[in-house]
Amino acid sequence: MSAETPAAAPGQFTRRRLQFRAWRGARPFWAGLFVMLGGFPIMYFPYAHLQIGHLTVAMATTAGAGSLIIGVLLIVLGISLWFQKHVRVFAGVAAILLALVSIPVSNFGGFVIGFLLSMVGGAMGIAWTPGPGAKAEESGRYGVPAPRGAEPVDAPMDLSGTSPANEVNGRHSAG
Repeated sequence: MSAETPAAAPGQFTRRRLQFRAWRGARPFWAGLFVMLGGFPIMYFPYAHLQIGHLTVAMATTAGAGSLIIGVLLIVLGISLWFQKHVRVFAGVAAILLALVSIPVSNFGGFVIGFLLSMVGGAMGIAWTPGPGAKAEESGRYGVPAPRGAEPVDAPMDLSGTSPANEVNGRHSAG
């Protein structure tokens, strides 16, 4: 092998992994995952029958339906954080509120596990902001490429003191 030998084309696995990495980076992926993982213990523990030796422990509460609804809503909010990133603030606030409601309704929020995961995921969803790569993804939406040479919306300001309002016939006027 020499230095001039071309590199091998990436395989199917590498290409898919890089595609997933790009998809994950353009949305609040970890926030959605934490919210979904928080919904499972909240939904599961009220219906679980734990076996300790010959002793069966039932965690059933009178609010079993409430726990099921809270858990399903948290899972739906986690999925919406993944696929509808523009509703991230609403989904984050709703996840935090549902996590707080799960404390009295669902065995202390799924034995605090679901509560903590949902709180952290909701806070991450609220705090997430699109990175620089997300702007390029949005500009090519619906298969329409962005115009060549188009200036981004949040372009840096010119702080040199000259602006079109201060220019008169190519001369700079004071103030």
